[in-house]
Amino acid sequence: MSESYYLFSNGDLKRKDNVLRMTNSEGKFKDLKIEMSRDIYLFGEVSLNTKCLNYMGQLNIPMHLFNYYGYYTGSFYPKEVNVSGKLLIKQVSFYTDEEKRLELAKEFIRGAAHNIFRNLRYYNERDRDISVSMDKIKDLELKLDGVKSINELMGIEGNIRKVYYDEWNTIVNQEISFDKRVKHPPDNMINSLISFVNSLIYVSCLTEIYKTQLNPTISYLHSAGERRFSLCLDLAEIFKPLIGDRMIFSLLNKNIITEDDFEKESNFFYLKDKSRAKILKEYDERLKKTLNHKELKREISYRHLIKLECYKLIKHLMEEKKYESFKIWW
Repeated sequence: MSESYYLFSNGDLKRKDNVLRMTNSEGKFKDLKIEMSRDIYLFGEVSLNTKCLNYMGQLNIPMHLFNYYGYYTGSFYPKEVNVSGKLLIKQVSFYTDEEKRLELAKEFIRGAAHNIFRNLRYYNERDRDISVSMDKIKDLELKLDGVKSINELMGIEGNIRKVYYDEWNTIVNQEISFDKRVKHPPDNMINSLISFVNSLIYVSCLTEIYKTQLNPTISYLHSAGERRFSLCLDLAEIFKPLIGDRMIFSLLNKNIITEDDFEKESNFFYLKDKSRAKILKEYDERLKKTLNHKELKREISYRHLIKLECYKLIKHLMEEKKYESFKIWW
């Protein structure tokens, strides 16, 4: 089974025969079985050469880079090998057709809203009185059918998120004083934690998209702009409540992550190295977690759910089967 490698040490990453060797500043090394790798995450200051990148490109292994503060900065994205001109034309045509684009964008938000509601219901059944917010989200969901533009849709999505985030103070056992979502830069521990975890989901979506014939720059909910893989943002909306938010609640409610895991610098917070390592361990375990898929009738991992979402989108674009976003059923 392929696996992801998370590298925190500073040092050199070079090809050594049929492996990649990570050598730290003290001369200690670790060999990565690159042929068994799905992707690589770099969090330290790492030097690498073209021989290393060529080998990764040859084996179609993406590499995701994070800066000193743990913020995602970019990816080494190997040459696409699963290409389809026919699918690319379809992707573009669905983006330029306002009606078709809006239909897909609505379905992404339906999936996100449903999964957010399920998270609230889970905690409402565990002695948190958040039924009022659940009703508000249901009311907002009902408005999706009448939406006439992407901007209007994004407005409803923003309202759903606001209602949801307002209940985080109730869901989380710690004193977090979480008032609103702030991204650039995160101004408290919760915003910093959300930003870090969301970036992980974003790059996981990118890795899975890379394995398909989809072009990651053509999206439907988010505008297809420059310098970003916007289709990853679309798919991430569906999986943030299931994978990211549930993990955050667990880490905080079990006191695995507390305020001591953060550093504060002027007006923003960021995670300590050891804290990022704890989160990545939990994140990797969550992606490997399996469930019995009600349609496939077999056990699949959470990571595989992301890939399935890509294939469902392809079938919709090829007009084989109408796309229905993943919705939590348990």
